[in-house]
Amino acid sequence: MEVDRPPSDRADVCIVGAGPAGALVAHRLAVAGYDVVVLEAGPRFDRERRIERMEQSLRPAHTPQSVWDVGGQRDAYTSAGPDYYPLNRTRVKGVGGTTLAWQGMVVRLHERDFDGRNGGDPWPIDYADLQPYYAQAERAMGVAGADDNPFGPPREEPFPMAPFPPSHSDAIFAEACESLEIATHSAPNARNSEAYDGRGACVGFGTCKPVCPTRAKYDAPMHVERAEASGARVIDRAPVQRLEHDADRIQAAVYATPDGTEHRQAARQFVLAAGGVEIPRLLLLSASDHYPDGLANSSGLVGRYFTEHLGARVGGTVDRPTRQHHVEFITTESHQFYDSDDHPPIKLELLNYAGRPPAATALEADHWGDDLLATLRETYGNTLEVAGLVQQEARPDNRITLDPTRTDDHGNPVPKVHWSISDRDRRTVERATEIQRSILEELDADIEWVVGPDSTGPAAHHMGTTRMGDNPATSVVDSQCRTHDLDNAWIASSSVFVSAGAMNPTLTIAALALRIGDRLEETLSQT
Repeated sequence: MEVDRPPSDRADVCIVGAGPAGALVAHRLAVAGYDVVVLEAGPRFDRERRIERMEQSLRPAHTPQSVWDVGGQRDAYTSAGPDYYPLNRTRVKGVGGTTLAWQGMVVRLHERDFDGRNGGDPWPIDYADLQPYYAQAERAMGVAGADDNPFGPPREEPFPMAPFPPSHSDAIFAEACESLEIATHSAPNARNSEAYDGRGACVGFGTCKPVCPTRAKYDAPMHVERAEASGARVIDRAPVQRLEHDADRIQAAVYATPDGTEHRQAARQFVLAAGGVEIPRLLLLSASDHYPDGLANSSGLVGRYFTEHLGARVGGTVDRPTRQHHVEFITTESHQFYDSDDHPPIKLELLNYAGRPPAATALEADHWGDDLLATLRETYGNTLEVAGLVQQEARPDNRITLDPTRTDDHGNPVPKVHWSISDRDRRTVERATEIQRSILEELDADIEWVVGPDSTGPAAHHMGTTRMGDNPATSVVDSQCRTHDLDNAWIASSSVFVSAGAMNPTLTIAALALRIGDRLEETLSQT
C-alpha cells in the first residue's frame, strides 16, 4: 500500500467520494479510457472481515455504525435543533459509503415528484429524462422486482431479476389490506434473488443492516473494483480539505493523508460525490476571495434545503405466529397513498423484522436455561409492524453550516446540522399512522407502539443541500448537475434533489450519476 498516497501526475477527472455515485461515475469514465482519480475520506474495508463484522453487529455492545468504525473526532458534528439530528447513526465513511450498511431498497421517484404536484418545487428535469438511467441503474446494481405496482411510474423493461416471494407476515397483512381495499405489491430490492452478475443469491443471514457478508446485496465497492480494473485509481483515507479554484474553475483538490501531509490533486473535471452533508461542508470550507460565502455559492443556497424522509410506524402483537426476523428486508409495500391531492407522499412498508430478534434478547438477558427459554417464547413470534416513509417539506432554514467552535481530526470546522420538523410534516406523519393503525386493527392486533407525529425521526437519507435548477439565483447546479458558478464542477448526490418524495433515494442517486457520466464523457471528448 502507498504510505503517503501521492497524487496522480495526470487526471482527467477527480472524484471526491467512493460511495455509489462516485463509484458509478468512476467506472463509467474509466471504461471509456479516461484517467480517473477517486479520493475517499474513509478506509478501504477488507472484504474478508465481513463475517467478523456481521458477528460483531449481533452483539449488544456494538451499535450498527461502530461496526463500520464511525465515530470519534473524524466524524464529529453539531446538531442545532430544534429537532435533534443523529448524523453518525446514518452514514458510513469508507470505500463503498453507506451502501455498506444500507437495507437495499431501490425505488423510482414518481412523475409527480418531478413536476411539483406532490407538494414540492418542480425539478428542471422530468421523469422521462431519468427513465433510461433508472433502467441502467437497475441493471448495474442488480435489482429484484416485479412490474406489479399499479401506482408506479412507467417502465421500459422488466427488472433484472425476479422478485423475492412474499413473506409469511406479508400473507397475514394481505388479509387486512384486501378488506380495507389497500393494494399491495412487491418491493424492489438491490439484492440477488438468484445468481446475478457474478454474485450468488441471498441466503438469508438476516444482517442486511449493517452487514451483508455474502455480497448478495449490492454495495458500491463492486463498481469501485471494476473501475480500478479499468485503470481508475482510488486513494482511501484521503479526506479532501478544500478545493483550490479561480473564478470559473476548480484547479485542484487538496487532500490529507494519515500522516497529516497535504497533497494537491489537479484534474480537468471534478465530481463531488461525498453525500448531502459533506459536499456542502467542503464547498463552505473552500471559501475564497472569489467566493467569500463558500465555493459555488453565489446563490447563497449551498447547505440550504437539507431534507430527510420521516418515519411512521405502528406495531403490536397478534394471536398467531408471524415469523419475524426470518427475512430482514421488506418484500411487500404500497404506493397507494403516494400520489395524493390530500397530503404529501406516503410510502407504506410491511415489515418482516418487527419486535426484538431472539438473539438480541438472549444476548442481553441476565438469566439462563429454562428461564431464558420461557422469556424467548413470551417475547418472540407474534409481533407485526407497518412502517413507512413520509416526504419532508423542503425548507431553506433546514441546512448544513460550519461549526467554528468544534473541529475534526484535521482542524476543520465540523458540519452543523440545523434540522426541524414542520407542522405540515407532522400532519403527514399523522395521516400515515392512521392508515397503519387501521391495518393492525383489522387484524385485531394489540397495538403496543406508535412512531408518530411527536416521535418521528429521520430515515438516514440526506437530500437537498445543493439543489438543482435552471435559475442560478435559486439553485446551485443546473439540470445536468454541473454547478452554475464553475465550469468543471459536477455534483453527483441526492444533495441536488429539489424535493424528497417518499422513496428511498439511492436508485435516483445512481440514475443521476450515470447521467452525469454520459455528460462528462461528452465534455471531456470536446476539450
